Amino acid sequence: MIEARITLQKCIGRRQPVIKLILTDLDDTLIPVGAPCASARARKAIHALLDHGIHFGPVSGRIPSAMGWMFADDAACFATGAFSNGQILHLDGREVGVKELPFEALVHTQEILDATGHAALAIYDVEGDGRATLYSGAPDLIGQDRTIFTESSGRVETKLDPHARYVKANVHVSGSYEERCALRDRLKQEVPELGFVLPSLKAPLIDISPAGWDKGSSVRALAEALGVGLDEVVCFGDSENDLSMIEAVPNGVAVANAAPEIREAARWHIGPSKDDAVAAALEDIARAADAGTLPSFMQE
Repeated sequence: MIEARITLQKCIGRRQPVIKLILTDLDDTLIPVGAPCASARARKAIHALLDHGIHFGPVSGRIPSAMGWMFADDAACFATGAFSNGQILHLDGREVGVKELPFEALVHTQEILDATGHAALAIYDVEGDGRATLYSGAPDLIGQDRTIFTESSGRVETKLDPHARYVKANVHVSGSYEERCALRDRLKQEVPELGFVLPSLKAPLIDISPAGWDKGSSVRALAEALGVGLDEVVCFGDSENDLSMIEAVPNGVAVANAAPEIREAARWHIGPSKDDAVAAALEDIARAADAGTLPSFMQE
């Protein structure tokens, strides 16, 4: 009888976990390949979360100016978020932090890329139209390669400006996935001042960030700014550049199409991006908030 009372007291006193912040990757996670933007279902679910006082935000390699078309100009969906792989932080519509890239390290990166003959450094205009300028010692060669010189590339230049401010950068590269991995590993070794990760299993890109700062860093920073614990944060992802944020919280979630390392690191698993699985999970979280329980996909 005494043991039964103790068990009952423990159950009564146990705090139901609360979700206060939801962060998600966009491409191949919230937004399926080929979709023009986040679905109407996803946007409706986001507003349901916001109505419950739950913060929502994208954590994306893309810059803030790209969020308009990615959310059908619904600014409430990206008022909070971490952009350029976490280097630009927004909270409730305000910019609250920016991490810049060191100039000399970018110069060194370009030198390595020039030597390969099949890659170029891309610098994005984060305060303007968002287009990329490619930097290469062989501008004519790079300009002819449609994998490297894409629709988002504005022009090709040969040298970086030492007086400019650099925030968003990546590598545009031709070749197979295995070749991208090999170049990423070489850059990691030879340019330790920067971090290099693949944003996708398919995209011919290598993302660049300041060493020691990644999506996981931005998740921790946003949680701290909101005054919430990491156990109150849920993160969704699919690719290598999402690994740090999936590992940053106890409740990391992988979509079914995620890379193997993401599926292994995530505690929870949902369906594929193409089935709008993140939108369904957001709806599940909103329903659980109404009931004061955990969403069904987070129950053992």
